[in-house]
Amino acid sequence: MAFDAAENHSKICSLGPIIHSPQLVKKLEDGGVRVVKTPAEIGEGAVIVRSHGVTADEIAVIEALELEIIDATCPFVKNAQKHANSLSANGYHLILVGESDHPEVQGIVSYATDGPVTVVATPEDAERLPKAARYGIVAQTTQSFDNLQDIVTVCLRKAKEVRVFNTICDATAVRQDEARAIAMEADVVLVIGGFNSANTTRLASICRDIQPETHHVETADDIEPGWLACSRTVGVTAGASTPAWLIEQVILRLQQITSQQ
Repeated sequence: MAFDAAENHSKICSLGPIIHSPQLVKKLEDGGVRVVKTPAEIGEGAVIVRSHGVTADEIAVIEALELEIIDATCPFVKNAQKHANSLSANGYHLILVGESDHPEVQGIVSYATDGPVTVVATPEDAERLPKAARYGIVAQTTQSFDNLQDIVTVCLRKAKEVRVFNTICDATAVRQDEARAIAMEADVVLVIGGFNSANTTRLASICRDIQPETHHVETADDIEPGWLACSRTVGVTAGASTPAWLIEQVILRLQQITSQQ
């Protein structure tokens, strides 16, 4: 959507990086899509709403400026925003399972306008929640199902009513399961994706728990040949926001290294 929009608009920007892949964001910038941090920086032209979504207030400002909006918000993120708004409007204390400093989480929180909201990252965080009559729970789309389940279990002991919407992206869950399977078979695992990508970082953590020789890389240049010196099998996986061409470059680099050993 972003590349197509860049071809059709002489002035265009994205509100925040479109995805957490610095290399792809750079390609878009080379194509004329500048990244802005706030609506005040937009000026004129079209604006792309990033895949993580933006806050309700930011959308309101853009609409008031009567700018053309190209909404690239992930449908799973939109679903989480919708459930957060509904739960809050219906009197639930919203519990958002996720990372408080992540832009997706900040956007989801902004749609819960009618009651208390608490962002919870771990079951230990959930243990500190106050007792309540009603908890409504949604999750950052790239959370692990196990973490969501563990937090829900804690909340069930703290509230008389708990309503849960599993807003984790299906592709994320499948990718995490596949990463576990790869890590169990490989001597070394490479996880490709932006260092600022939450779902890539989580994949690396999942793999590292199974195979300590797990390395998170952004590009082929990050690979150290020594990682492969004593390995017979190398596993490769990648974050949801990692473009295919970066994965192909990593595989090519692996082939070059192994051919020399």
